[in-house]
Amino acid sequence: MSTSTDTKRKAPAGEKVADWADGRLGIYSLAKANMRKIFPDHWSFMLGEICLYSFIIIILTGVYLTLFFHPSMNEVVYHGPYEPMQGIRMSEAYASTLDISFDVRGGLLVRQIHHWAALIFLAGMFVHMMRVFFTGAFRKPREINWLFGFLLFVLGMFTGFTGYSLPDDLLSGTGVRFTQGAILAMPVIGTYISMFLFGGEFPGGDFVARFYSIHILLLPGIMLGLLVGHLILVFYHKHTQFAGPGRTNKNVVGMPLLPVYMAKAGGFFFLVFGVIAVIAGIASINPIWAIGPYRPDQVSTGAQPDWYMGFAEGLIRVMPGWEINLWGHTLVLGVLIPLTLFGVILGAIAVYPFIESWVTGDKREHHILDRPRNAPTRTAFGVAWITVYFIGLVGGGNDLWATHFHLSLNAISWFVRIFFFVGPVLAFIATKRICLGLQRRDKEKVLHGRESGLIKRLPHGEFVEVHEPLAPAQLHTLTAHEQYKPVEIGPTVDENGVERKVSLVTKLRAKLSKGFYGENNQIAKPTAEEYKEITSGHGHH
Repeated sequence: MSTSTDTKRKAPAGEKVADWADGRLGIYSLAKANMRKIFPDHWSFMLGEICLYSFIIIILTGVYLTLFFHPSMNEVVYHGPYEPMQGIRMSEAYASTLDISFDVRGGLLVRQIHHWAALIFLAGMFVHMMRVFFTGAFRKPREINWLFGFLLFVLGMFTGFTGYSLPDDLLSGTGVRFTQGAILAMPVIGTYISMFLFGGEFPGGDFVARFYSIHILLLPGIMLGLLVGHLILVFYHKHTQFAGPGRTNKNVVGMPLLPVYMAKAGGFFFLVFGVIAVIAGIASINPIWAIGPYRPDQVSTGAQPDWYMGFAEGLIRVMPGWEINLWGHTLVLGVLIPLTLFGVILGAIAVYPFIESWVTGDKREHHILDRPRNAPTRTAFGVAWITVYFIGLVGGGNDLWATHFHLSLNAISWFVRIFFFVGPVLAFIATKRICLGLQRRDKEKVLHGRESGLIKRLPHGEFVEVHEPLAPAQLHTLTAHEQYKPVEIGPTVDENGVERKVSLVTKLRAKLSKGFYGENNQIAKPTAEEYKEITSGHGHH
């Protein structure tokens, strides 16, 4: 009789599936390499998460809305539950939006969540990009990721525009008419684009269906691809982090992805979802039943776009109605110039990382962030851009400013026209001076320490305040930043007296570099010798 026993253990079903997947997809090695990835623990990194979670909410609520929306401009007579609209002729798109709002269970709440999430997504993108810009997180190797983020923001603007145009109400119809006029102002291609979008003369019978396809398929598909690429590059390049003890360009100090960061991220997602749901439940947005269906012979009072399109509309509103005739064609400069300015400003934001890299000649990798005060010229440019944006936003709402604050519409338009050019210059100068002042204060802190509030009387009768030395971590934060030197052209004549030809591009680069890092553009950091002399007690209390 055999006494041997079978020692082979049968693997559980879950383990078999895991082994099968790992053998074909390499999941184990992928998870081992990335699940313990370190993420910095700083509140500013949550801005990007707000954008991501808002985008997920937009997709989820958008899928629900597509089940009930009819993207058709066929005319019907309304006989739905909303009594004031009974018997009114309207498009199927408008009627189905009313049905979503009043007949579909939870439809109005989902509509409001969808719209508010779109606004918060773009606001989060705006603030997130400014955080990246002001801290220099766009530098090598993250220039492509900056472009991905920029394209996500721009595509989000047009996705939002096509989205709030779908209900075919009087407000959105007015905005679409405004956009069609701007398209027609483009030389040569304007009429072709208009015919493509509207299927004929405005309003045509197809623009809702075409906007619907663009809104739910084309633009979200591109945005989803950009978002995936953006996240892949974040993982590949690792996170940036602020300067501090133990933090270098070769490490990341923070928490692992699993389990700490994933738990916090999951909780934060539901927090963002909850806040958006509360806002949607309290604050009404786009009440199309109070506006009515679109009619080409009517314009809604106080017609305003969502905030992210207000800048472009403001430029057109305040521009004088100039026109010129060339070779038998009329160029509407009152629309063409603002659209060109809008494109130039967006383009400058997109290519700024490459411009700064070229001006400074800095080709190194950067994983440590700048404090905005330590890059005064860059920070001043950012504030100037924001100033331009909000001045244009005032122009986009000039009628509401006039009616709510009892001001002259023409006075507001002239204010925007003047300060569109003056405001950014003043903001640039003021911001730069503030940054330099903060640098001086940091230098004073390093050399003289923190004010303790204790007053001491010296033997000869003088009263002085006792300063306490800063902690090592704070000293590191205040002195860790690099200070660049401007690019120099060098001698234009060699030792033999032969003049060297210097190109205009080289001269321009040297001039710009001097503007970034030349005299009066940064405050010299305290040296180790200065700190040692001060803290040794020579003339210091």
